[in-house]
Amino acid sequence: DYMTLAYNMYRAAEAAAAKAAAEAREEGRNEGIAIGEKRGISLGAYRKAVETAKKFLSMGLSVEQVANGTGLSVEEIEKL
Repeated sequence: DYMTLAYNMYRAAEAAAAKAAAEAREEGRNEGIAIGEKRGISLGAYRKAVETAKKFLSMGLSVEQVANGTGLSVEEIEKL
């Protein structure tokens, strides 16, 4: 009958919407993880460059040499 058909269609639409929402959440979660990984890698690389810069400075290298060797700016090195 019509009511059963309408109910079944409603349930199918509801299930499809729930599946789409779950897929969207999963996609968002994966994108968030990827962004976090990139930020973590960038932060780690920056911290390593700072650590290396400090070692170079303690070895007596000039600020310009340290900048060339680490990729940090002269201003960043002067703050160390």
